[in-house]
Amino acid sequence: MASPATPPPHGRPTPPPVEPKAIRACLTPDVAAEFDREWDVVLDTARREQDLEPVQRLLRKWRHFAYAELTSPGSYFRVLATAAHTLATGQPPAGSISGEEMDELIRRRLGR
Repeated sequence: MASPATPPPHGRPTPPPVEPKAIRACLTPDVAAEFDREWDVVLDTARREQDLEPVQRLLRKWRHFAYAELTSPGSYFRVLATAAHTLATGQPPAGSISGEEMDELIRRRLGR
């Protein structure tokens, strides 16, 4: 059985293994309930289609959410709130930058 992500000596958590129990152990009860709902749907799909790729995709996706929750608790629901705002208003949240601006920041940081 995998253990949840544990903080290394310097205090920063590490991402959990790509395993359901390890990922779920990193989540608050509310976020774990979201994981559980998706897990059930994906397992049904995998069983019906006899294909494990949807399960692997779900675990990779939730590994990122689990790590985000470890490093910034509440991040999952903040992402959902931001998406809901953007969908409802058609506008990005205040303080957001465009994709082009993000690309430029990345290029600058990489020295390109």
